[in-house]
Amino acid sequence: MEAVLRHPSLSRLKPPNPNAHRPTSLSTTVPPRPRFPKRRLVAATAVFQDQSNPRTAAKGGDGEQDEEEEEGYGEVDRIVSSRTVKNPVFADDGGGTAVTTATEYLVEWKDGHEPTWIPAEAIAADVVAEYETPWWDAAKKADADALRALLSDEAEPLRRDPDAEDAQGRTAAHFAAGMGSEECLRALAAAGADMGRAERAGGGLTPLHIAAGYGRASGVRALLDLGADPEAPDEKGRTPLDLAREVLAKTPGAAVERRQALEAAAKEVEKAVYEWGEVEKVVDGRGEGKWREYLVEWSDGGDREWVKAPWVAEDLVRDFEAGLEYGVAEAVVDRRPAAGAGEDGGKWEYLVKWVDIEEATWEPAENVDDELVQEFERRLSGAGTGGGSSPPAETTVAG
Repeated sequence: MEAVLRHPSLSRLKPPNPNAHRPTSLSTTVPPRPRFPKRRLVAATAVFQDQSNPRTAAKGGDGEQDEEEEEGYGEVDRIVSSRTVKNPVFADDGGGTAVTTATEYLVEWKDGHEPTWIPAEAIAADVVAEYETPWWDAAKKADADALRALLSDEAEPLRRDPDAEDAQGRTAAHFAAGMGSEECLRALAAAGADMGRAERAGGGLTPLHIAAGYGRASGVRALLDLGADPEAPDEKGRTPLDLAREVLAKTPGAAVERRQALEAAAKEVEKAVYEWGEVEKVVDGRGEGKWREYLVEWSDGGDREWVKAPWVAEDLVRDFEAGLEYGVAEAVVDRRPAAGAGEDGGKWEYLVKWVDIEEATWEPAENVDDELVQEFERRLSGAGTGGGSSPPAETTVAG
């Protein structure tokens, strides 16, 4: 397998080997050390060279020439490793620096020279493909066994970088997340892969964004368990939960399975983002439409908090919007027929004694706790309560 070095002056290349014999086929050309200041950069044009030296042939000589001008040749045996490198780029206008990333490959030479790190663009595509294809095939097919084999210590010297990037800056974790493969994600994490790495192109999505956006609840659970940040934003400022909801909103109602998958994935992210608690009551509201939120009191006595409308129980929201409020009832002390109902009409109003309100009030049956009503009915029928009394209960009262 042979490679063409397209930018040899920008690479750390092996020196010519005077003891190696020249190949008789297409070969890799390595020029001598350039004779110019270190800061000057020169890019060479990609060319194929045959077994003869073109400059010597042009002169019609016998191959003897200045040692510094003679080109060295070598054949690539194989790629044995890869790495992603970051390079600062200085703006000509003095506007600071930016960081670019590039892939380099560790190349073994057929003539036995020490392996050399070479930029990806300087190596022939077929050589790169031979090395890269097994890895990306395994990632895109969610083949956990193949990934583990390539990541195994037994794969040396061909053991892969678990954070290797494709041309768009995506890693194997992005593809495994899109397939919802918990097994692949755990294999990558065990090898040291970054579960929160954002892709360089395509919007800065993390694997968790991908899993949530594709409705892969199993992938979401695995990533969260492996330490992925549920609130990491993409380039548009969207969290994985935001993305899942956005995709869900655009998914037709007829796509039932797709919607169910997205809802399941969103719920998994919600568990990591929100601390669940029981709302005692809604005490205030603000905003309209999707911006509507409510000030709630918690059953466990925590501080009041403003909570978005979708996270408050529908019955509590409905009662608040209807002008109802909640109080703590101590007991039902009397009853009377509801307006428009006769003695046998079966509809009653109950006189409720409150813990936090001095004056008892008449309330419709649907606003009174069932246990308090049953307790009152037992007392009224003479059945008694066994000497005990029911604890205070929460009851809805008209505002």
